Amino acid sequence: MTRILLLLAALLLPLAARAEGLTIFAAASLTDVLGDIGKLWVDRGHPAFRAVFGSSSTLARQIEQGAPANVFASADSKWMDYLADKKLIAAGTRRDLLGNDLVLVVPAGHPPRIAIAPKFDLAGLLGAGGRLAVGDPAHVPAGIYAEQSLRKLGVWDSVAQHLAGTADVRAALLLVERGEAPAGIVYATDAAASPKVAVAGTFPADSHERIVYPFAVTNSGDSAAARDLLAFLGGAQARAVFAKRGFTTE
Repeated sequence: MTRILLLLAALLLPLAARAEGLTIFAAASLTDVLGDIGKLWVDRGHPAFRAVFGSSSTLARQIEQGAPANVFASADSKWMDYLADKKLIAAGTRRDLLGNDLVLVVPAGHPPRIAIAPKFDLAGLLGAGGRLAVGDPAHVPAGIYAEQSLRKLGVWDSVAQHLAGTADVRAALLLVERGEAPAGIVYATDAAASPKVAVAGTFPADSHERIVYPFAVTNSGDSAAARDLLAFLGGAQARAVFAKRGFTTE
């Protein structure tokens, strides 16, 4: 009898896991768009997937430490490379799906237009005591891109001591939304998702590394269902949603 119960438990375990759906660890800038795509996934008859959002660096380290994730969506190649080097990404599943732009935002209502060019007066925009909201350049992809661009434009030294570094790009956006920072650097898709900020200018694409979002199935969460989800995220229906939210599709 005990053997029969154990056999039944073994057979039912995959069904229970399937019923609980999948988990995707995704860069904070994907928050809104994955909410949209999640509805389409359910409409196709799948259990809802669970999305955990944060800085790509934080999520990658959590996966390294054993956090249960089926799919990882990073806002840069660095943190996907980090997991791949540790053999934590399922071989052959990595796909560069999206791109983005980097923008300077200010609180809505008094949006100055700024020509972002070498030596532009970002410090003047911040004013006395003002701080620039940005993902922490030490590890947050949006902050890393921002530092690259500001250095290339010769502006970094004038603002480096006036950063309000945040744990992820959405936290930087929030500081500007609340008026706690006079300006911030975020992705164009983050700015488009918020009526509380306005875009003051777009950073030249050649002033920073190309912004790319690699997606992959994790080794620990590899399954047919996880690979189906990754294929869906790269499919035409999802790509249309990504494009509507302002992402470029690879």
